[in-house]
Order: sequence, then C-alpha cells, then structure tokens
Amino acid sequence: MRLDELNAQERRLWDAFPKGRPVDLREDPSTSDPVVRSEVVAALLLGANADHDPGDRPALRLTGAHLTGRLDIGFTEVAVPVRLTDCRFDAAPLLQGARTRELALTGCVLPGLLADTAQIDGRLVVSHCTLTGPLALTRTQVNGDLDLRDTVVRFPAGEAIAAVHAQVGGDALCANLDVEGTFRLSGASIEGEFDLEGASLRAPGGHALDAYHIRVAEDFTCHPGFSAEGRVILSGATVAAAIGFCGARLSNPGDIALEAVDVTVDRNFDLGLGLTVDGTVKLDGTRVGTELSFRDAELTRQDGTALSLRATQARETDLRTRRPIDAVVDARNARLGTLYDAQETWPTDLRLADATYETLAFPLPAAQRVHWIRRTTGDYIPQPYEQLAAAYRRLGHEDEARTVLLAKQRHRRATLPPHTRLWGHVQDVSVGYGYRPLRAGLWLLALLACGALYFAQHTPAPLEAAKAPPFNAVFYTLDLLVPIITFGQEPAFGPRGPGQWLSYALITAGWILATTVTAGVSRTLSRQ
Repeated sequence: MRLDELNAQERRLWDAFPKGRPVDLREDPSTSDPVVRSEVVAALLLGANADHDPGDRPALRLTGAHLTGRLDIGFTEVAVPVRLTDCRFDAAPLLQGARTRELALTGCVLPGLLADTAQIDGRLVVSHCTLTGPLALTRTQVNGDLDLRDTVVRFPAGEAIAAVHAQVGGDALCANLDVEGTFRLSGASIEGEFDLEGASLRAPGGHALDAYHIRVAEDFTCHPGFSAEGRVILSGATVAAAIGFCGARLSNPGDIALEAVDVTVDRNFDLGLGLTVDGTVKLDGTRVGTELSFRDAELTRQDGTALSLRATQARETDLRTRRPIDAVVDARNARLGTLYDAQETWPTDLRLADATYETLAFPLPAAQRVHWIRRTTGDYIPQPYEQLAAAYRRLGHEDEARTVLLAKQRHRRATLPPHTRLWGHVQDVSVGYGYRPLRAGLWLLALLACGALYFAQHTPAPLEAAKAPPFNAVFYTLDLLVPIITFGQEPAFGPRGPGQWLSYALITAGWILATTVTAGVSRTLSRQ
C-alpha cells in the first residue's frame, strides 16, 4: 500500500502504529466523519508498516473511526494487540481462523462479528458494543477472558451469539449483556466463572440460552437482575462450583422455562431468593453436591408440571417457595437428602413416588404430614408413606410412624372392592390394622364387662349339674371371647334365649379380634 493513497486519518494511524501510540479521531476538528478504510487496518495488522526501532511495541489502538469496507483478516496471524474504541463498522469484520494476541472492541457499532475458529492468545473483548448482526464464536479459542459486558446484540431471526464448542481460558464476563435472539454456547468450556449478572436474553418461543453440555470450572452466575424470555437450557452441564439464579426472571409461558436435565453441580444450585419463573423448571437427573434451594422462589404454571425433580439428587433440598406452587411438583425417584419445607407453601399437587430423604428439617405431627403425602392426583402408592414412617423412626418417633402407616392402610382400603373394604373397616375399628394394638385390649375389656354383667344376672343352666364347676361370669365370658384358651366354664353351661345369642356374638367378636391382631402382628414382623 502506497503512503500517498492514505487520507489524513489513515496517515495518523499509520505513523502511530509502530510505537503502539493511541489514535483518537474524535479530537480531529477537520472532519465530522473520520473515515479509515478497513483495508488499511488489515494491511497494518499483517505487517505493512514493519519498520520500527528496537524496543518499540507495535499495536493498533484506534478510537472514533468510521471503518469503511470489510475488515478481513481471516486465517491470518496478527502479532500485535488490537484495540478499537467507539468505532463504527460498515460491514461485519471477518476473523475466521485468525490468530491474534489480543482483540478488544469497546463501544463499537458493528453489523456483526465473525470469528469462528479464531485463536486469541489474550483477551477477547466485545464490550459496550452494539451489534445488529450475529456474533459468531463457534470453536473459537480464547486463552484469556471473554468480555461481553454491556454489549447489545440484535439478531432475532436466529443465533445472535453462537459460541458452540468455544474454549475460554479465563472468565466469560457477560454482565448486563442484552441479546435479542438465541445465545448458544453448547459444548463450550470455560475455565473460570460464567457471569450473566443483569443480562437480558430474549427469544420468545425459542431458546434464549442454549448451554447444553457446557463445562464451567467455577461459578455459573445468573443473579441478580438476569432475565430470559424463552427456554434456558443447561442440560448436561458440569459446573465445578455453584449455579445461581437468585433474583432472576425466567419466562416461557406454557413451556419449559429452565431445562437443566442431568446437570452436575459440585456445590449449590440456588434457584431461590427472589427468582420468578413463568413456565416449567425441569431438573430431572441433576446431581447437586450440597444444597438445591427454591427458598423464596415464585414458580407459576397454568397447567401441567411447574417443577420436575425426577431422579434429582442433593444433600439438602429447600422447597420453601414464596407462595404455594399451584401446579404439579414431580419429585418421583428423587433423593432429596435433608428436606426443608413449610406447610403454608406446600404445592397443590406433589408427587413423591419412590422419592427418598434422609430427614425432615421440620417433621410436623404425622397427621399433618399425611396431608402432605396425599397432595397428589395420582393413584395409591405405598412407598411415600413408608418413606415418611422411616423418617419418623430415625427421629425416634415410633408413634408418629405408626400413624403414617395406619393412614397408608386407609388410603389403600379406598382403592379396594366394597366387600374387601368391609373387612378393612373391621380391622381399622378393632386394632387399627395392627398399628393400634391397645385398641384390641379396650374392645376385649368392654366385651368382657358386658358379658360378665349379663351372665352374672342371667346365670346359664349347667349341662350336667353333678359335674359342672361353680359358675363364674367373668371366666365364662373369657371362655367365649378368647378362642385359644379355656377355663372350663363354657363347656359346662348352656345359656338359653338372649344369653345364647349373646354368647354367639362374643365368640364371633373373639375370633375377629384374634384374626385382626394376628394380621397386625404379621404385618409388623414383615416390616421389621
């Protein structure tokens, strides 16, 4: 390139380049539109002005320029840092396959930036910029930080930011990022923190954030102020520290708002402290190293499932939401560790089939906890009752455990045919299905008192007067009630009239009590 072909702004840049001096064209009063051709910038970056003194550090530092044409340095190697501030581009720069030391665009306006498969040895900064086209970073390798703070990207027709399988050696700084379109970085690897604090992602009806199988070596932070319209996908992600959505707003009405299936989080997964969600939160198969929290979150779903925790694992789980979830909370097959909840925020429909928890942080009386289990529209399932009873036993509350298991039998009875249900009522009234053994003793005492009083006043006639022992109303009634022992009274006397019918009733009651007690004992032994 010939020097006499350069305009005044380009000549200033040309002369400043060898020593890396900054050039600010906003200070030039001679023109309102400081034009710099992109081909001049490309020529400098590719060695057009290589003459410099020993010790000089060439760099391209340009502020306030209007870059015409297209800056194309694709598949080249740029040995100097590039810093462009408050510049305006006519065409999206092409950096595919390029290798640069550092690239920093600050406050620039661009129709897009295409840097697929590029390699940045230092930082890649696209901060406080406005892009009216896509930011393409697929398979780009950034050895330092990726800085997208306060940048606006508008590409609602497709992927506004595409960073599929990108590799970031430092932090991904996306605070206050404003994206219209999909932000896709599936398969990406970030060796530091992924910070989306205050970011706004909008792709209504589509994928606002697609971070499928992303790997983050530190925190994945989406709080406070983060908002997303459309689906947020974290499925398959691995996060070595914590994930946080405190104070965030997620909206995808009638569909999945947060899809985090099979995620592995070494520390906390915090979805509370002001999080609001319009749509479904799906965390099936996710493994949380410490606490999974929905404390003070607000989840809304018009119908269907608002929160899915199927096969989720956590050391602690906090379900104390800001208000009750008026939809399905599906925790089937989940391992919830220590479970925190509050009666005033129990969900409308709670599904706990095959869910387990080590302990309840707030056990509550068993009668109330039974209502917690029954908050489901599904069929009768015994396991939630058995799990709750086991939790009470671990706390040493055996009476509460029996109350839960009695409620299980009553729930089961409601599903049986009428004739079988009748026998269940007999077992319930008599001995509480074996979980109320004292009830059998009370029935026995009541029947014994009734029989003894009657036969004391209406002594039955002896069958053989010479052989009959002295009549004793109490032991005669015991002979009738207890079928497995005899005191010699019942075979020696024969009642007549009402006494005969009373004896039949006492014999029948004795057999019923014996049968139900035996069934209860057998059930207890089988549990143990």
